Amino acid sequence: MQNTVVLKVGMSCQGCVGAVKRVLEKMEGVESFDIDHKEQKVTVKGNVQPEEVFQTVAKTGKKTSFWETAEPPAEVVAEPKPAETALGTKQAEAEPETKTTEAVITTA
Repeated sequence: MQNTVVLKVGMSCQGCVGAVKRVLEKMEGVESFDIDHKEQKVTVKGNVQPEEVFQTVAKTGKKTSFWETAEPPAEVVAEPKPAETALGTKQAEAEPETKTTEAVITTA
């Protein structure tokens, strides 16, 4: 299963880029990767799990997080208004609101 994992990695110099490159070259399942030093963006493609890629890159000691996109995930296009839920207005209003953070992950 082909996945694409996009991370934001704090890289201040070419040495940092080299450290990230070395760990990704050794990681099993990685078919290709791109490191954009200027944008601090690392894109990894292959038969990999997002959390494993995250943990591997984080072991370099560089600040690492999943790259966030501006658009909402395709599954969460619009949430129903409390009056439209099956729970009824009072119960729906009492439930806490949750936020979703999206990691860019694609499968082929």
